[in-house]
Amino acid sequence: MSATLVVAAARTASKKAGLAFWMERVLEECDRTGVDLAADPVHDLRVALRRCRSIADGLLVMDPNPAWKQMKKAGKRLFSQLGELRDAQVMEEWVHSLGDPGDPVTGTLLRFLAGREAQLKQQAALALQEFDRKQWRRWITLLPRRAARMRMGSPLFKHLALERWTEAYELHRRALRNRSQVAFHQLRIGLKRFRYIVENFLPQQHEAWSDDLKQLQDLLGEVHDLDVLWATAWRIKALPDADTRARWHSRIVEERARRIGKYREKMVGHGSLWQTWRAELPQGKQIEEAALSRLKLWASFLDPDFKHSMHVARLALQLYDGLPFRQRPMESEPADQRSILEVAALLHDVGQSKNEKGHHKATYNLIRRLAPPLSWNEDKLRMAGVVARYHRGALPGVGQKTMAGLTPGQRQTVAQLAGILRLANAFDSDGNGHIERLEVHEQNGFLEIAAQGYSPRDRKAETIAAARHLLETVYHRPVMVKALRKQAEN
Repeated sequence: MSATLVVAAARTASKKAGLAFWMERVLEECDRTGVDLAADPVHDLRVALRRCRSIADGLLVMDPNPAWKQMKKAGKRLFSQLGELRDAQVMEEWVHSLGDPGDPVTGTLLRFLAGREAQLKQQAALALQEFDRKQWRRWITLLPRRAARMRMGSPLFKHLALERWTEAYELHRRALRNRSQVAFHQLRIGLKRFRYIVENFLPQQHEAWSDDLKQLQDLLGEVHDLDVLWATAWRIKALPDADTRARWHSRIVEERARRIGKYREKMVGHGSLWQTWRAELPQGKQIEEAALSRLKLWASFLDPDFKHSMHVARLALQLYDGLPFRQRPMESEPADQRSILEVAALLHDVGQSKNEKGHHKATYNLIRRLAPPLSWNEDKLRMAGVVARYHRGALPGVGQKTMAGLTPGQRQTVAQLAGILRLANAFDSDGNGHIERLEVHEQNGFLEIAAQGYSPRDRKAETIAAARHLLETVYHRPVMVKALRKQAEN
């Protein structure tokens, strides 16, 4: 199939299985399930709810709108109650498969599960009744429009898939190392989270990988079912003697080992599916670029004038690159200061979304609560948040809460980068982007910053003059700002 046909097929599939489709499907399946809570409708409603919640889980990483979490929470109780019911129904199928009709253990387990199913059906019916369908309808009009702002199959979603791949692969290694029930259960969850990102946001990869991903999830799901069945049989004392316990344990272990063996065939060795999937996801520099794009997208949803923030970031990097005598990083000082400055500049006004007077403090709190994307870590993202916090307001000082816990090298970095960010922000304090380019030179013991579009008679010049102070303090040099003439065109 040609690339054009693949893209067209992906778009068609997106319309048939996008967020709006699955949210509408939830309401349809609620009507079907409410009749008698039979196994198939329960399964279908859970699938629809799971798709909606997993799409929300992926998108709220980039879109901080609270409606995503609200939608996830609204479906959680119903999803959980149906999950317990579904587990009981699946366990009945396993007992019929593994047990003999005349076996007392089979009868004991089926009677227990029948009673359990009746109880769970009552609880699920109540959760179904309490499910707020009117609110769900309101979200159907809001959330698919927000989802449409993010292009399916983009590097951002490949980066998110790589995060999930990395988490799942570590769980895979751990499960093969210690072989415990808990480890295989965690692997099942990790692989499921990877599958959901591929399924929801990477249509081309899903087309190629969906069969394997489903088979692997089914295998690990059945391993978990068998573990739960054995634990249940033991807990309700359905195994009266050693011979019975040995017989049932042998059957369960045999079925479990067969499924783990099939999993290993696909997932262990040089040609494993792990490596196939990894080859299709971002590599090297692409990982850092996608992480930056994700942070920019997140900021764009919160910052009322993100165009200004992007311009400030460009000016800040011009200042950083032009400074002729940046001190060598101390041992505890971050080495990648430039990327910290860039992210701090891009995110410095996200706090304005909170409509608070001290938006720079709100900015720090928003960044501090943000989960770092792959190639970043909490310490590095926190540094960007601290630098962004000091783009205005009080100067960074040792006694301030935001600076608590930072090493001397980190405090030095904050002061240096915040000084650059303050001045860059001042150069675009009116948000018109008129000052386009900065050049930095050392002249006779002071820093000379030539700004294209700057005029000392402009009202902005006073703001720039005040913003120089922190940079002068950090570099122990006076700063002079002058106009930079545009180069004559040939």
